[in-house]
Amino acid sequence: MRSTRCCGSAIAERLRTLGGRRTIRLRNEFAEAFLSFELRASLAQKLLHDFAFGLVHDRAPDLSLRQLAVLLTVYLESPPHTVRGLAAKLKVTKPVITRALDTMGRHELLTRRRDPADRRNVIVQRTLEGALYVERLGDLIAAKARDLPR
Repeated sequence: MRSTRCCGSAIAERLRTLGGRRTIRLRNEFAEAFLSFELRASLAQKLLHDFAFGLVHDRAPDLSLRQLAVLLTVYLESPPHTVRGLAAKLKVTKPVITRALDTMGRHELLTRRRDPADRRNVIVQRTLEGALYVERLGDLIAAKARDLPR
């Protein structure tokens, strides 16, 4: 059983069932009603589709998957975060991270500042607007997961 942290307070665990089918169990620890269920690949695809559809119809900033990966890394993993560290973690170049941060900075989801101890480093910081956006992502996923057929 492998567990990965994703989307605010949600935790996804990948499991193998008796028939060899892959399933995903989702838990949202902070939701009013505890959300725990097994998810087959076809339902996982539907959840992803419904989540993406919800994002498209939301008035929130339209972020790419790469930008979402950067944003979620900053909000779900302990700081400090640097451009260099994010690039290494996501296995992309520093200019890729810089472009993603430019977009998210325009939406006030993240901010950047020079590290006073080492001016070569750029520290990426969370914002209130970004925290609210990530929380809405988690809420959207939880709502779409609850709507899946059982």
